[in-house]
Amino acid sequence: MTTKEIHTIYSRIIKSLDHRELKNAFDSLEGLVADPHVYMLRDELNNLQETYKQLLYYYTAGSKDPMQEKIYTELLASVYELADKIKQKMLAGGDSPEMYYSIQRTSVIHAENIAKLTETIRSSYDINNISLAEASVMKLFKTIWTSASLSEDDLNSLHHSLTANEEKKETADGSGHMTILNCQIVSALILGLQEFFDRRKMHLLIDAANSSDEEVKLRAYIGIMITLYQYKYRIDYYPEIKYRLDNLAENPDFRKIVYLIILRFILSRETEKISNKLKDEIIPEMMKLHPKFKPGISPRDLSPENIENEMNPEWMEKLSNTPLGKKIEEFNKLQEEGADVMHSTFIHLKNFPFFNEISNWFIPFSKGQSSLSEEDIVLKSLELITNVGFMCNSDLYSLYFSIKQIPEEGRKMMIGQLESQLSELKQQKMAELQTRDDNTERIIGQYVQDLYRFYKLYQRRNEFNDIFIQKLDFHNLPILQQYFSNKNDLLNIAEYYLRKNYFEDALIVYKHLSDTFEGDEMLFQKKGYCCQMTGDYEGAISEYAKAELINPESKWLLRRTAQCYRAIKQPENAISYYLHYEKLDPENLSVILSIGSCYLEMKNYTEALKYYFKVDYLDQDSSKAWRPIAWCSFLTGKYDQARNYYTKIISRNPDYNDYMNAGHTEWVLQNIKGALDFYKKSVQVIKYNFETFRTEFNNDIPELTAAGVDIVEIPLMLDKLRYSLNN
Repeated sequence: MTTKEIHTIYSRIIKSLDHRELKNAFDSLEGLVADPHVYMLRDELNNLQETYKQLLYYYTAGSKDPMQEKIYTELLASVYELADKIKQKMLAGGDSPEMYYSIQRTSVIHAENIAKLTETIRSSYDINNISLAEASVMKLFKTIWTSASLSEDDLNSLHHSLTANEEKKETADGSGHMTILNCQIVSALILGLQEFFDRRKMHLLIDAANSSDEEVKLRAYIGIMITLYQYKYRIDYYPEIKYRLDNLAENPDFRKIVYLIILRFILSRETEKISNKLKDEIIPEMMKLHPKFKPGISPRDLSPENIENEMNPEWMEKLSNTPLGKKIEEFNKLQEEGADVMHSTFIHLKNFPFFNEISNWFIPFSKGQSSLSEEDIVLKSLELITNVGFMCNSDLYSLYFSIKQIPEEGRKMMIGQLESQLSELKQQKMAELQTRDDNTERIIGQYVQDLYRFYKLYQRRNEFNDIFIQKLDFHNLPILQQYFSNKNDLLNIAEYYLRKNYFEDALIVYKHLSDTFEGDEMLFQKKGYCCQMTGDYEGAISEYAKAELINPESKWLLRRTAQCYRAIKQPENAISYYLHYEKLDPENLSVILSIGSCYLEMKNYTEALKYYFKVDYLDQDSSKAWRPIAWCSFLTGKYDQARNYYTKIISRNPDYNDYMNAGHTEWVLQNIKGALDFYKKSVQVIKYNFETFRTEFNNDIPELTAAGVDIVEIPLMLDKLRYSLNN
């Protein structure tokens, strides 16, 4: 059986189990246990099937067994685990080229002992044998990641390392070796749990979440949430994990940490959009403005203060008020908010040998690393970045190796500029009085970005399931929802989604809130708005109606409801809301224009003209009412009036429809040559795409014939137009 076939059948089994379709899962498992690598698991499969048949027998016999639910859930957990074991053994025993299984096959021959490795690491750090310690950390990472099962000694050793209530064993350079060791243990556990669920590894992550080391603790929290999300359908079958989560939730920081992680993962969705905008919009514009700009520049460096020495100051004054200037300002705000604006800068800086080692993608940036030069001026500058906290660990290593490649003279210049900018940033941070929460946000943000770099840029990333293509809406997980009964937290999450235009996600939270906190007008409004923005106009109208009962004079509500009715082609309902709005704000030009448009859609052209003329009178410097006035004039037989307005429109900035409608008007006024000239210009504007012109023209044939154009003349006019376009 091929690797692809094994993955396909396994996915089918898991899907069946997620839907509690045990019979289907057993049938698929029967096909797998015929493989010689897993024949020894056939008895286990048979025993599980027999247990299930017995359960079904007693159920259908009407026996009320108080243990039935417990037996059923334990059975489901066991079948999940059996499927995991079968898949692992088949891929490890077969010829799967994936690194995970290659390491497993190697470990059979050269087994590593976790307890001995952790002891070697500790003792090596104690005697300052950094090379041996780091090599052992790499081995430990791979061993934990790929372990199919952990022995009691392994569990005890890892538990002791993660929970030892000891002072950080730091060297004189303050590099925090125990932090590095335990951070790597946590990351290996997270990666291992992404391959297969292992309750023992989950327990170790919860152990780590109780660590007194903030870096270790917060990484563990992130790992717990990712694992809960991936296994949301089976986690209920492990009550002991639920019990431990309840205990963890008693920590006063629990809700705050989980809340910050949720926001950070929502923000990670913006990363690709930010990178694309930077690459496709900002950098090209900056290079037009000043060719010396490099594509790898940071948005923070695009502010006028940092580039004024490179440009004429007069250019900078103009830049701040341009669309480009506004985009730069927007990027700086995103960075202040914690968005990952650096990803695009470092995409091509992950090819250093350092990143060939999988564990190095997760290692905290530390000057004690043997691959860094302790007395290096570059390293001292990067320590400033570490303190400021706007760059993740992975990028700090990339930046170090990149700067080291620059010739010494250029390196000194770059370091000088970097230190100048970072000193200013550090002072700003100090002035803002950093709190413990700031440090929590920094660690969470850096680790989420480290994970993002790994799943998007690691050379063998295709062997891993990219967690960032999932929604990761942790707040919707049933197992976590009970910890988020606080209205303000949920409101903030929903507002975050709303600001980022994730309307479907925001709607789920608003629905949950409105079910819990009834009678809140703002919740009804926001639910309606999310429905409207996702195209559910009927749903939006329903929610707006609930809000309207509470606040019938809300102009925002009136306008939004009217827009929804127009969207579902019910102008007769929309107009009543616009007319109500007009009473509250008689000179709102946009609403007056909308009223005219509703009458136009209702084919009440006379009333439509009244409102369009009102707009034209109140805003004589604008041409926004000219087009509807001209068209309504045409439809009501006021052809000279229509001609006058089309003349004004064409003197401004006409489009192909304006030329076409002007042609219609001239034709009805018997100016055939004038009509032909306008039609020709219409086709020219759309680059001689006659089919587009013809489609739009055909839509207007009923209006032309109603205005008196003989239907037999239409093909004559179109053929004459075709001839004239060829001349």
